[in-house]
Amino acid sequence: MRKFVEIDEEFICENCGKKIEKLGYTCRDHCNYCLHSKHVDINPGDRAEECHGDLEPISVELSNKKGYVIVYKCKKCGRIRKNKAAKDDNMDLIIKLTVSKTV
Repeated sequence: MRKFVEIDEEFICENCGKKIEKLGYTCRDHCNYCLHSKHVDINPGDRAEECHGDLEPISVELSNKKGYVIVYKCKKCGRIRKNKAAKDDNMDLIIKLTVSKTV
């Protein structure tokens, strides 16, 4: 059973080095500048994944319920993960990823 653990905390992006602020309305799990994330969860917020690889954004899907959904591929283990885009994400990169379908 999947269980969502809400963790909204500041962090330094390991890809671009920027300080990322808390999101405030849900969990911040990726950099809003470069959109990269870190492979730390098996289920959202559980921090149970041992891989800790760089989750690179490879494409974006449009969902009727969630809006833009970023598709990631882990550079270390190759797993695919998805996460809802945040309101303050870099829209130029999101638009660029809508035409990218590299999986």
